[in-house]
Formats: sequence, structure tokens, C-alpha cells
Amino acid sequence: METLGKLAMKSATAYPDKVAVKDKDRLLTYREMMERVFALTAYFHGTGLKKGDRVGILMANRLEHIELDVATALTGVIKVPLNYRLHPKEHNYMLKDADVSLVIGDADLIEPIGTDVAVLKIGEDYEQAVKAHLGKQYIEEIGEDDLFAIMYTSGTTGNPKGVMLSHRNMISGALSLAVACGTDYDDIIGHVAPLTHGSNFLSHVAWLYGLTQVVFDKFEPEEFVNDLARERVSTIFLVPTMVNLMIQHPNFNPAKLSTLKTINMAGSAIAASKLAQALSLAGPIFAQTYGQVEAPMCITMMPKNEMSNRLESCGRTGLFVDMKIVDDEGNVVADGEVGEIICKGSLVMQGYWNNKQATEETLKDGWLHTGDLGWKSAEGYLHIVDRKKDVIISGGVNIYPREVEEVLNLHTGVKETCVIGVPDEKWGENVIAYVVLNSTAEVTKEELINLCIENMASFKKPKEIHIVDELPKSSYGKILKRELRSKYEEVKA
Repeated sequence: METLGKLAMKSATAYPDKVAVKDKDRLLTYREMMERVFALTAYFHGTGLKKGDRVGILMANRLEHIELDVATALTGVIKVPLNYRLHPKEHNYMLKDADVSLVIGDADLIEPIGTDVAVLKIGEDYEQAVKAHLGKQYIEEIGEDDLFAIMYTSGTTGNPKGVMLSHRNMISGALSLAVACGTDYDDIIGHVAPLTHGSNFLSHVAWLYGLTQVVFDKFEPEEFVNDLARERVSTIFLVPTMVNLMIQHPNFNPAKLSTLKTINMAGSAIAASKLAQALSLAGPIFAQTYGQVEAPMCITMMPKNEMSNRLESCGRTGLFVDMKIVDDEGNVVADGEVGEIICKGSLVMQGYWNNKQATEETLKDGWLHTGDLGWKSAEGYLHIVDRKKDVIISGGVNIYPREVEEVLNLHTGVKETCVIGVPDEKWGENVIAYVVLNSTAEVTKEELINLCIENMASFKKPKEIHIVDELPKSSYGKILKRELRSKYEEVKA
């Protein structure tokens, strides 16, 4: 019976003197990390925490994320990671919803919440707690189906939901990512995306191989590339927004990526034209995966050697799921036909915390209904069309925003785009496009409209194009369409 805690302990036994985690000028060997981990387990026990209790983790990227992962895994205390980029009111909601007993994190992030939950502040208080319990430990009996974490969705509609993920879920995700990224025993894993979500799944790959992890606390494109070269990082998780910012930076130097073997790209879709640009500049180092918090990272996997020939696909079904494309009645559709993507397997969550209704609506007979629309080729390659709720219905015809975005992104002067549907009395909805330009070329709205006319049916072209300086994004780098709709309504009111 394997658990994340056991995997970490095996790595520590095999490689006690190898650097486990590095953060700026701080580093811990596996032996040193486990000494601190055991002290944290004793601290948890001493404060009265028991298996099944929840602990909130609220801090910027730093090495404490890694050791707390192991400490919670060994004690059965359920980790509730809170993205530090969210608003204090959002943090407060999650802490109350999960009934958290203790919050560990940065003082400047915790204080604005105004919570009455017990707090352990990173810095002197945290180090004192570790020091006071060195030489002690408290380890619980943990099973594969015990919860490891409650991870909250981004809450693009309504309040975020707490996704219950077990050790089995997490290990399934780690094994899938290891295969997708072509991981080996000499790899060095980097983290620059928040360790509370996407990058954390890659973190657990390190415990399969006994790898070194390097934690970066911020993403600034030019500096980040220099950091990768200096630390000789070979594998890292990035969202497409980060990839675009990196390769489109005027000082981007691909030679500095010489040690980088794999960029696991996930979190949102990337336009085929931008992916082609990334491949031409950086080489075949991108391994794309598609997943959700509810099925971490690897519902599908696209290996690096196939990426350049299948720019519009996100790969074939992952190792620990079955996947189907179904219509509104739940019937499997034919290859090439659009339907909802559903999946089932050891990768799929146990359900939503304290939310039976949402669990029953999303998990039906064990099948996770993703809310994403897509179609599958005869060879099994998935092509994501859009979110089900974002489909634009104009004149009774379905228009998929991503299809329009792909065409707009063909223009070399376009940096990124977002297409939404807005109400229209005559047609039901109109297609509206928001476009961010780069500095490579002059671009007019007329050019972009003509580009659409040349590449798609005329009824799909945007009714209006708005050129803007930036698009609103969530703390995970996803474009917030609801904010664009609100902005549009305000202007038209």
C-alpha cells in the first residue's frame, strides 16, 4: 500500500546526502529535510491535530511547501493549500468551508484574513516549532484512499469547491506526469507556478526518483530564463501564459534553456500558432497534459516527440483514466463529433468537500463530467473545443470561442485573444473578441476581421473587436471571461 509519505521516506533512505530542495540561498538534503519533517509531525501531534483534521497552507513559493507536504502525508492531516494570490475574503471562505484547525504561512498573507483559527507563522515561530520537536516524530497509519488534500477550484462561477484528493489520486497523477515528461533519476525539477496547485503535482514526481527540487518565488520572463540556466533545471511546469511571455520577450535566448529537457505545459489551452512559435524557438521540449483539479493533470498526455505534428490536440488518454466523449443524454458520440469529455479511474477525485449536490452533479456512476467539450480522432487524440458553458449560440448555431481565437492568433501582431458571447435580441448572442497586441507589427481591426473571413465561415467572425492592453486573469493564469462580459455590459449600458 503506497502513499506519498512512504515514497518520500524511500527517497530519503536511498539518497540521504542529495539536495532535496533548494530555495534561493537555502537548501536541505534529504536527511535534513526528513529531520525537519519528523519534527513537524511531532508538532502536529503536540497541538492536538489528528488524522483527518485540516491544515491550511498559505504562503508564497518557498521550500516549506515541500516539507509540509511530507509532514501532512505522514500524519494523515489533510492539507488545504490556499493560493496566495487570492483575496483575503476568498481565503476566509475556504478556511471556514474546510473547517481548518491550523493555518501555516506568511504573516502578511494571514493577517488580512482576520481569522480566529490557530496560526503558525513562517519565520521565527515556524523554526522554533521545528527546533523544539527535533528528534521526535509521530506517524499515523495511512491508506491509499485516505485524503491527502482538499484543493479548491478557481471558482469561475460561484464559490470555489473543495476537491477531495487521496494519496491514490496524487500518486496516479505523479506517475502519469513522470511518463509524460520522460523523467529520469538525474533530473532537477523547478517550481515557479504556485506550489498550491499545478506545480505541486509535479513536486510529487520528485519522490518517485529522489530528485532535487528548486523553488522560485516569482516569474519575470528574462530573469526566470537566467534562473533556469543557473540552477540547471531540467523539468518544470508552466501555464501557456508563462510560455508566451517567455518566448515573446525581446531578450529571449533559447541557448539558456540548454539544460531544460521538459516543460510540462497545462492549466489552459494554447493557440496552435503560439505553440508552433514556441517549438520553433525553444525546440521539442513541451509535454502537454490536460486535466482538472478534479482529475489532476493527466486526463490526456501529449509526448514531446508528437507535439509538432499535432499542434491542435492535447494528446491521448492518460495512464490512470478511461475517457469518453458523450452527448447530453450520455451516449458516446462518433469519432470527430463534439461532445462533453468525461473520465473515470484512479486519477479522479473522491468528490467535493461538504457538497453532496455538486458531487452528484459532477460524478455520475464514477464518471467525472468535466464540463469541457471536445472531439476525438480515430487514433484517439483529443481536441478540446471549449468549455460547455462558453459556447456561443448565434442564430441557432453553435460557435466555439476557441475556434475564433485560433484564427485571430494567426496574426503575427497578436499576443493573445479572448472571445465571448454577449446577448443580442435578434441573433440570441453576438461574437465579441478582445485582443492584446505585441510590438512586432501594426494591427488594425479590419485586418483581423478579414483574417477571420479568410479562414472561417462568415457567421463566426466577431461582431466587434476590442484591442486592449491586457486580459483579466485568475491567479492561475486563466482568462476570466466573466469579467470581460461584465466590462462589455458596463460599456454598453
